[in-house]
Amino acid sequence: MEDFDLIIASFQSQYGIRLSRDLDGMKWDEFRAFLEGIAPETPLGRIVAIRSETDDDVLKHFSPDQRRIRSEWQSRTAQSRKPEETEDFLETLKNAFIEMAGGGRRRERLKQ
Repeated sequence: MEDFDLIIASFQSQYGIRLSRDLDGMKWDEFRAFLEGIAPETPLGRIVAIRSETDDDVLKHFSPDQRRIRSEWQSRTAQSRKPEETEDFLETLKNAFIEMAGGGRRRERLKQ
C-alpha cells in the first residue's frame, strides 16, 4: 500500500498509536474506524485533501509540489479505470451536456 507511511505517521500524530507495535493486536474494524477518523491536519489528511481538491480558486494557489501530488494521483487513478468505467463516465457527461443545452426538454416534448 503506497500510503502506509502516511497512515503510520497519522496514527502516531492523532492517536498516539505506534502501528509497528500495536497493529498485531488490533482488529480490522478498529483499524478501519481509526483510519476513517483521520483528521485533515494529519499527514494522510493533507495528502487526501490535495488529491481530492476540485475548487479552481484553491487549485490555482497550489504550490508546484501540491500540483505534482495531485497530478500523479489523477494519472494513477485514470490508469486503473476499466475502459467500460470510462465509457460510462463519458456517457453520463454527454447526457449532462445535452440536459444543460435543453435536450431533456426536447426529449420530453417528443414523448408527448
